[in-house]
Amino acid sequence: MKGPELFIVVARAGNGTIGADNRLPWHIPADLAHFKRLTMGSPMIMGRKTFESLPGTLPGRRHIVLTRDPEWMPSKSDDNDDEDDDIEVANSLDDAIHRANGARIAVIGGAAVFAEALPRARRIELTEIHRDYDGDVAMPAIDPAEWEEIAREDHPENGKHPAFSFVTLRRKG
Repeated sequence: MKGPELFIVVARAGNGTIGADNRLPWHIPADLAHFKRLTMGSPMIMGRKTFESLPGTLPGRRHIVLTRDPEWMPSKSDDNDDEDDDIEVANSLDDAIHRANGARIAVIGGAAVFAEALPRARRIELTEIHRDYDGDVAMPAIDPAEWEEIAREDHPENGKHPAFSFVTLRRKG
């Protein structure tokens, strides 16, 4: 494949859930740290709802927000004007990739953005949550005929945190 390495970063429950009420239905500190390691220094492409679910802009990463609304703009933060410089708006995946202008571009959600990016992604960094959760957003299916697992790191249940695995999938071929 030519062009930048487009990779998907997603946490998914056993039943496919990736979100509930515009938030993650679980809180796993190790997964948040893993997400930070994977995305630090890379431009991140995300849908508007995913952007709005963040606690604010994430340091060290450009935020490219996909939206169908040509009038949408991120609300300006009162506490840090500089962070708004790391937010760009794109109206298509191609526009977002062009704006990213990077060798590695992370796609971080939501479901519609994953569905559009999946055929173009070279890698998926998947956190498999070994528990089912109720939610209103699910991850599009990952076809095992197209992807091979190249790394797995299993983590046992720890108190209130469910068991989970960090899994790296690479597109076959």
